[in-house]
Amino acid sequence: METQELTTFDFGDGNGPVPAHRHPNGGGWVADTAHVDESAYVGPEAKVFGESKVYGNAKVLDKATIWGNAEVFGNARVFGNAWVFGNAWVFGNAWVYDNAQVYGEAQVYDKAQVYGEARVYGHAQVYGEAQVYDKASVYGEARVYGEARVYDMSKVYGNVIVSEYTKIHDYAEVFGDAKLRGDTVVCGWTVLDVVVCPEWEHN
Repeated sequence: METQELTTFDFGDGNGPVPAHRHPNGGGWVADTAHVDESAYVGPEAKVFGESKVYGNAKVLDKATIWGNAEVFGNARVFGNAWVFGNAWVFGNAWVYDNAQVYGEAQVYDKAQVYGEARVYGHAQVYGEAQVYDKASVYGEARVYGEARVYDMSKVYGNVIVSEYTKIHDYAEVFGDAKLRGDTVVCGWTVLDVVVCPEWEHN
């Protein structure tokens, strides 16, 4: 009887070598505990482990890493040295790349992009055509969507809603229950925790 040789790989997470295999579509390492659809692509230097899932037409490229219970699906792309982990979801046509990290219970979807050294975590959501980049952070229960931009060293957290064409940059911090829309720009060293647009109608 022919026996199948057990292959292992050390994903560098402190658990040492674990049962794993090369994904047939791309050749990247996938732990046997993870799930990757045949239709999904995992590049030769990319890694998927833990109990994470990559499915649909999603692609994990370059040295990107997916682990924990994270899910990447739809037509999403994770590439560069990006990490998606914890219980985070990246889906739709979203891109996460460069040295960006999405983790916790965060979700990035639609055509949103997270890149540079940006961090999206907690229960934050970034969607629509929004972009979070440079060393910006979006976390807590914050939502960033529309064509909003959060960049430089700025931080958005709490129950903040940022939408439409809003730009938050420099060292600005927006938190609490602030809601920003339209062409609002928050920059410099501004610290903001008020409702900027009182006419806001919650969708």
